[in-house]
Amino acid sequence: MDKLHHYEISILWTGNLGAGTATPRAYSRDHEVSADGPGTLAGTSDPAFRGDPARWNPEQLLVASVAQCHMLWYLGLAAAAKVTVTAYEDHPTGSMAVAENGSGQFTGITLRPQVTITADSDADAARALHGRVGDYCFIARSVNFPIQHEETILQELGDTTTDT
Repeated sequence: MDKLHHYEISILWTGNLGAGTATPRAYSRDHEVSADGPGTLAGTSDPAFRGDPARWNPEQLLVASVAQCHMLWYLGLAAAAKVTVTAYEDHPTGSMAVAENGSGQFTGITLRPQVTITADSDADAARALHGRVGDYCFIARSVNFPIQHEETILQELGDTTTDT
């Protein structure tokens, strides 16, 4: 039998500017996302939808969730494959299409992980592991849009690093 995991968070709208939602312009999209332990995250909507660019929006958080899940599974698969990762950095992007009626959906996310491995690690194996992550990553397995990855593998060579 599968194990079930449950995640509990709280969302608190903080954007009542005095008139509530009397009109679409009468309120702020600001809110707080919180959970026991990690504290509070300041959220809003995308700036294109009247959000505050200084706060996180759900679309950014979705891209971050996919990238985090990929990284965490990658590191675990690398350890199991005896590929020693010494650094990992990613600059992912996501695309969303919005229809005339205001509905929308993500059309894809591209991950761009830059992974540094030790000199004695197999660079081909390190590269191939990215293709296996999608079989395990909980988030990637839960979305209905493609997730691409354009990985860069850097290999330490004594005091220097080279792109493989």
